[in-house]
Amino acid sequence: MSTRLKLDKNNVSLAGEFAVLSQLAIRGFIANMTLGHTKGIDILVAEPNGDRMLKLEVKTNYRSTRSGGSKSKDWGNFVSGWMMSEKHERMKGPRLFYCFVNINEDRKSFRFFIVPSAIVADYVERQHKYWLANAAKGKRKDNLLRQFRLGRDGEEYAIPTPTIEQYEDNSDFKA
Repeated sequence: MSTRLKLDKNNVSLAGEFAVLSQLAIRGFIANMTLGHTKGIDILVAEPNGDRMLKLEVKTNYRSTRSGGSKSKDWGNFVSGWMMSEKHERMKGPRLFYCFVNINEDRKSFRFFIVPSAIVADYVERQHKYWLANAAKGKRKDNLLRQFRLGRDGEEYAIPTPTIEQYEDNSDFKA
């Protein structure tokens, strides 16, 4: 009989960051994790030819199903979601990207979604406004929490939603 250890959020975050570093290295990028609490940057990335430096913020979730996703009345059929905060509505720049990592708890496999910061900022802002506007009277209070979700091509969503097909394994860092 095996006993599963409950992982704390810090270990899950570190696992995601190291997984991203390994994937960048295998693709020829020069990447280094920032130390300490560098605001909005977990990994600094240089392209192999050195022409471009990028900043990467890593967000990791640890789920028991790899691709089952979730279905929600408000958000439709989405693959996965990551917790964000109000500050992510303002964090955008042409060299800032988010790498959303989904770790499958059952198989210990990883999925990577690299999304430009402007797409993330726009989505979390719209998502929160929609969430507030569509609440039953008095049931929701404004807060600092946000959530970034990835949908699927061909699905309909209440707000424009980035999809896995656009951003999974986007190691070219395209918009």
